[in-house]
Amino acid sequence: MTTTTPAVPIAPAPAAPRAGMVAGAKKTLSSRTGSAVALVIALLWTLPTFGLLISSFRPEDQIKTTGWWTFFSSPALTLDNYQEVLFGSASNGQLAGFFLNSTMIVIPGVIFPVVLATLAAYAFSWMQFRGRDILFVAVFALQIVPLQMALIPLLRLFNAGPIGQLTDAVPYLSVWFAHTAFALPLAIFLLHNFISQVPGELIEAAQVDGAGHVTIFRLIMLPLLMPAIASLTIFQFLWVWNDLLVGLTFAGGGDDIAPITARLAELAGTRGNEWQRLTAGAFVSMVVPLAVFLSLQRYFVRGLLAGSVKG
Repeated sequence: MTTTTPAVPIAPAPAAPRAGMVAGAKKTLSSRTGSAVALVIALLWTLPTFGLLISSFRPEDQIKTTGWWTFFSSPALTLDNYQEVLFGSASNGQLAGFFLNSTMIVIPGVIFPVVLATLAAYAFSWMQFRGRDILFVAVFALQIVPLQMALIPLLRLFNAGPIGQLTDAVPYLSVWFAHTAFALPLAIFLLHNFISQVPGELIEAAQVDGAGHVTIFRLIMLPLLMPAIASLTIFQFLWVWNDLLVGLTFAGGGDDIAPITARLAELAGTRGNEWQRLTAGAFVSMVVPLAVFLSLQRYFVRGLLAGSVKG
């Protein structure tokens, strides 16, 4: 006689706690309350910039005696502040020349680390060589080294021997090298996270078809990495453009290659009361990074979401 054991129904697995938390967070953020809070935060975040813009067009006497919000009760506009900071005397203006210096610093200061970090991240992710993991950990550990600790050794390096002669011939070289060196550890780490999440089957299929690392990097990796590269480019541009310490240290103390931030620090005057120049100069320096961010905003968002690709 054969006995059959009745099948025991299997209860469905409970939903993952993280999925429930994500769904709850999405519901909260998409609610009317979440939208209202986001709107209030956006207004509070934008208010100082709006006040700076209004103040940059106000006459000197009104800036020094009243707040920017009084503009709406007694409006008065002038372009004298911008005229003074862009084309004024050497003691309180000529920001246009420093604007060009920052442009000469920021373009190579962005291109060099992004290109080198992209190549290095691919090598750490998909190329096999001895000591790869140890070298990657060493590069990652460099992020904890304070920037200030490296300033004096780098200055000694740039002022000694053939390197000193080379930096004398190319004045911007020391600033470019400093920004590249300080940006590479974090840039390599960020891009490595994106590249390592590309499905391995895609790389293996390309290798079966006879593609080498150069072909894989150029035809497969670069198109996939463009959002991540654009995000890193935005970050690096903002860091270099708004930098004061590195530019001021490696510019040699002169105005020939000093960035715009070095000039902004002097616009307030020796007594710190020339606010009309400072507001106009600050807004001039803000226009370029703001334009870069707005023009690359869609790539920036894609770069933040690109890490969801899993291998």
